[in-house]
Amino acid sequence: QVQVVESGGGSVQAGGSLRLSCVVSRDTYRDDYDCMGWFRQAPGKEREGVAAISTGRGSTDYGDSVKGRFTISHDSAKNTCYLEMNNLKTEDTALYYCAASPTPVGGYCSIPLVMESKSRGQGTQVTVSS
Repeated sequence: QVQVVESGGGSVQAGGSLRLSCVVSRDTYRDDYDCMGWFRQAPGKEREGVAAISTGRGSTDYGDSVKGRFTISHDSAKNTCYLEMNNLKTEDTALYYCAASPTPVGGYCSIPLVMESKSRGQGTQVTVSS
């Protein structure tokens, strides 16, 4: 069983920064959950993909609304994924979820793959005020 736990959310003013963390743990060590990422959901809005990273290849994928402001990274030793969020805007306010997934054979790590994963956390709230 895979467990995903997010942390690091909070309240900031527009223009500020936050760093989210996501730890993926497994009852049995497996290194095949090699696609990790984030998506978010604001009240009354649909889920929106934020970022994904292939822990094996290091390739990344970003949603258009966060490109140039958010950076996703991964620490293999800690099995932790980070989302560095800079120049935050009020429209970034949402519940942020982390998810992990195996990359299918012949496929690649992407935001849609992360959003489809059932291995996700409970979410961490990010609130940006003007």
